[in-house]
Amino acid sequence: MKKIGFLSFGHWSPSPQSQTRSASDALLQSIDLAVAAEDLGADGAYFRVHHFARQLGSPFPLLAAIGAKTSRIEIGTAVIDMRYENPLYMAEDAGAADIIAGRRLQLGISRGSPEQVIDGWRYFGYVPPEGQTDADMARRHAEVLLEVLQGEGFAQPNPRPMFPNPPGLLRIEPHSEGLRERIWWGASSNATAAWAAKLGMNLQSSTLKDDESGLPFHVQQADQIRAFREAWKTAGHAREPRVSVSRSIFALVDDRDRAYFGYGNDNDDKIGFIDEKTRAIFGRSYAAEPNVLIEQLAKDEAIAEADTLLLTVPNQLGVDYNAHVIEAILTHVAPALGWR
Repeated sequence: MKKIGFLSFGHWSPSPQSQTRSASDALLQSIDLAVAAEDLGADGAYFRVHHFARQLGSPFPLLAAIGAKTSRIEIGTAVIDMRYENPLYMAEDAGAADIIAGRRLQLGISRGSPEQVIDGWRYFGYVPPEGQTDADMARRHAEVLLEVLQGEGFAQPNPRPMFPNPPGLLRIEPHSEGLRERIWWGASSNATAAWAAKLGMNLQSSTLKDDESGLPFHVQQADQIRAFREAWKTAGHAREPRVSVSRSIFALVDDRDRAYFGYGNDNDDKIGFIDEKTRAIFGRSYAAEPNVLIEQLAKDEAIAEADTLLLTVPNQLGVDYNAHVIEAILTHVAPALGWR
C-alpha cells in the first residue's frame, strides 16, 4: 500500500485558457479540489509555496480552511521556504491550523528554490548572519521551529501578566501534540537528506535533485532515500520515518487527456543548473495509456522506495479535470502496481 496525494502549485493567470484567473480562483479551487480528492479516496492534499508570484504564498489560511472542510485527508505543504519564515510565528500558525484540521497537517519545509525576486527573503526582514549563507539561515530557522514544536516552555513569564499564567516558563500556543513528528524536509542532495534524518524530519524528494552521480533521476533519488533511511537508523529514532516523492503522471483514458497530454511521452530526464554552482537533474514526466503507465512506473526505483506519492496537478485546468486526473491514477493504475 502507498499513500497517494496531489501536489498543486496554485498558479493563477488572466489567460482565457486558465480556469484560475485570480488569487480567489486559485485559493477557493484548492479547497474544492482537496474535498474532491478526499471523496475519491486520495490520501493527501499538498501545496507548493512561492513568494512574489501568482501562486500560493501564504499556506496556513488555506490549510486551515481545508481542514475545516474535510475529515480524513492529509493536508500538507511541499514545501515552505524557511528563508522567509519567522519560526515562532510559524509555530503558532501551524499549531492553530493543525488543531482545526484534527491533527492532519504534514508540513514540508526546506531551504527553498530560486525565487521570482533576487534575495526575496531580505524584503521579509531576514538576513543571514555574517559568514553564513541563506541556506544556513533556512536550516537554522528550521531547527528553531522543531525546537519550539516540542512544546517545552522557554519564555520568561511577566510577573504581572494581563491574564493568569500556568506555572513555569511559557511555550508557543496553541501547541498541537504530535505536529513535531509531521515535519518533512525537502532535500535536493543526499547530504541534506541525511541532515534531515538526524533531526528526525521525514523526507520529501521532488522531481529534481542535485546531479550527484550522473545516473538516471529515479536511481539517484532512490539512492537519496536509502541514504536518508540509513542516517535515520544511525540517529536511533524510535519511530519509522516517512518518505514522499512527487511525479507528473497522466493516464490517457479519454479525449481530454489525449488533447492535453497525448502529444508524446517525455521519456528523458533533463539536466540544468538551478544556480551558478548547482547542476541538477529533472525527472521525466509520465503520460500514456494505463497499461503502458503501469509498466513504466513499475521500473521507477524511487517510487518503489517511497511510502507516499504526490501527483503534481495542472491546477489551471480546473477542479473537475484535476479530480479526473487523480481518479484515473487511483482507478486504472494504482491497483495494478499494488498501491491500492
